[in-house]
Amino acid sequence: MTVVTAALRRLVEERAGNVCEYCGISAKATFAAHEVDHVIAVKHGGLTEESNLALACLVCNQHKGSDIGSLDPESGALVPLFHPRRDSWTEHFEIMDLQILGRTPSGRATARLLQFNRSDRVRERAYLTRVGLWGPPVLAESPPRP
Repeated sequence: MTVVTAALRRLVEERAGNVCEYCGISAKATFAAHEVDHVIAVKHGGLTEESNLALACLVCNQHKGSDIGSLDPESGALVPLFHPRRDSWTEHFEIMDLQILGRTPSGRATARLLQFNRSDRVRERAYLTRVGLWGPPVLAESPPRP
């Protein structure tokens, strides 16, 4: 088992602005604490280091699990999931009527797997938007690697 130290957790939280790097929900808006996600799971060779860690809400992290890829619902092709350390959120997703829609095969696969647009999640985003606790996680994104 790998351990995320308190210092590493703080770094991940601060870098993400305390919002889920997948769906954008603020940690202030959830009852369960956000979790530190291994973007590439340890069982797939991912390391417990800042470049492989992302802040995830409980809902996104439970749906993602140790997955690193899924099927693009449009093409049926197996594609990698959105990687918060390597990918630009706004390149892979767009917001339309409070739904998070995938712009790319990885974005579509991630949106489907993490169930971004379940009706309860969209209703939650509508409320949280009104009270200023939701927005796309653009502040948390890392610049694409050269």
